[in-house]
Amino acid sequence: MIRPFLICLFALCASATCSSIATAEKPNVLFISLDDLNDWVGCLGGHPQALTPNLDRLAESGALFTNAHCPAPACNPSRGAIMTGVSPHVSGLYDNRQSMRGQMPDADLLPRYFSNHGYWSAGSGKILHYIIDAQSWDEYYPPKETEDPFPRTFYPKKRPVSLPRGGPWQYIETDWAALDVTDEEFGGDYLVSKWIGKQLSQTHDKPFFLACGIYRPHEPWFVPKKYFEPFPLDEIQLPPGYLENDLDDLPPAGKKLGPNRYFPHIREQGQWKQGIQGYLASIYFADTMLGRVLDALENGPNKDNTIVVLWSDHGWHLGEKQHWQKYTGWRACTRIPLIMRVPKGAPGLPQGTVAGTTCDAPVNLLSLFSTLTQLSGLPDKETNDGPSLVPLLESPEAQWPHASITYLGRPGNFGVSGRRFRYISYDNGDEELYDIETDPYEWNNLAPKDEFASEITKLKAFLPATFAEYANNNSGASLPDLEWSPFDGTTELVSQPMHDPFEIRISNKAGEPLKIFSIDAQGGKHPYGTLETGWSKPYETRPGTIWLIANAEGQPLGYFTVGNEPAHAEVPVPNQ
Repeated sequence: MIRPFLICLFALCASATCSSIATAEKPNVLFISLDDLNDWVGCLGGHPQALTPNLDRLAESGALFTNAHCPAPACNPSRGAIMTGVSPHVSGLYDNRQSMRGQMPDADLLPRYFSNHGYWSAGSGKILHYIIDAQSWDEYYPPKETEDPFPRTFYPKKRPVSLPRGGPWQYIETDWAALDVTDEEFGGDYLVSKWIGKQLSQTHDKPFFLACGIYRPHEPWFVPKKYFEPFPLDEIQLPPGYLENDLDDLPPAGKKLGPNRYFPHIREQGQWKQGIQGYLASIYFADTMLGRVLDALENGPNKDNTIVVLWSDHGWHLGEKQHWQKYTGWRACTRIPLIMRVPKGAPGLPQGTVAGTTCDAPVNLLSLFSTLTQLSGLPDKETNDGPSLVPLLESPEAQWPHASITYLGRPGNFGVSGRRFRYISYDNGDEELYDIETDPYEWNNLAPKDEFASEITKLKAFLPATFAEYANNNSGASLPDLEWSPFDGTTELVSQPMHDPFEIRISNKAGEPLKIFSIDAQGGKHPYGTLETGWSKPYETRPGTIWLIANAEGQPLGYFTVGNEPAHAEVPVPNQ
């Protein structure tokens, strides 16, 4: 009877050993995001004054995709698509005013998918759109239960600092200033890089999926003054893609999208070069924080077994097409840095990446989910919509029968990027076409010319046959209003939730970012992240639930008590 027992024991030990080896061979993943970064990166040549030594050294050590584009030109739909692998045209998540979980309540995000396959998944900073999505992570900094991805950050108490507000339409964070603080005093991305660096400096029991969300160069462009010093104001160069009459050959939909109120306001205030200076300074600061993370990896125990991927959620206009901000289908807004470095021995790419590789195939960040699962030897998630980039990592010149599609806010609006041509189409039928090889700044719209009709036909062939409808597009105007109750500092808030859930829509008219909390039956606060000024979003709730609204510092401003039906809750200007 002993012999069979020993055989079983040996079999179990062999199985455990194989399992241990398999686990040990799984590569780690370092997943780095920089927010609102266009191609103003040294290795992409977007602006001659950009200082990005750490982005450049990462590109030199891995593979740089020079024709990479975002799934959508806004944070929420872009990050939602990246983190779920589900395209906006499938999920219906098209803009910042929607809820990711409202559109995809059951989707497994990248970190949860990796955790389900034996990884420890952790993160810090902004990876999703002003939420953490606690259910998707094993650990987070700040703690995932807060649903607030931002560590302590120093901001001037009196604002605006440089750019007066042109009206309630202006995003309060559109501002810039050199701050007389150290990196540590500033906090923010410095604290993110510190926490991520600590994880990279340790040996872990499991392979890790570690996400690092660097917030800059997202507005406001407030960073320590030493990052402004390399960019003297009298030496600032205007964006190389700026052309004064650039809108002349656009169709009506393009002309409507091109000029917005920000750019003329900035010019009227004499702040154009100051804004460019602030953006360059913020990029330099973000790059320095990236350097801290890369140094921690290089000097730690995980150097030789970690996949590194770096991306930005979308680009940014600084006057090109008479536009400031994002939300467009032009290359200034859709093209982003994408860098990948894969160590030798990765299951999906045993030879690893070749240092200094560049690839000009049209790729999309929607592919990151399927790429990382293949590289790590994990099964592909059936709902992934983006093709894996592994063939291009194996050979940059590999056949690539795909185009890159960027979805522009509503069904039927999109940009399609090929290897040479880019096509933009609006839901009213207006079209634009650009030859990037001869016209990298998209100054010459070729769509009206008959000789380019075949190029449009080729790019349109990549489009999906159907688009998910845009949901939750009600601004609240047709819903009954909930009464706003200013917080008096003494009222004890306790909810009495009952019956079935439904949605209310909370609109921020306060002129400043707000923190949203629901109150439970014991008076406990449950955070729902940040609601930016001017935005309106749906929140699932029940009758009798109290929603507490606080300012960016967490000080309560007021609350709403939910009634028996869907409603609109508008947060007014304080003391109004």
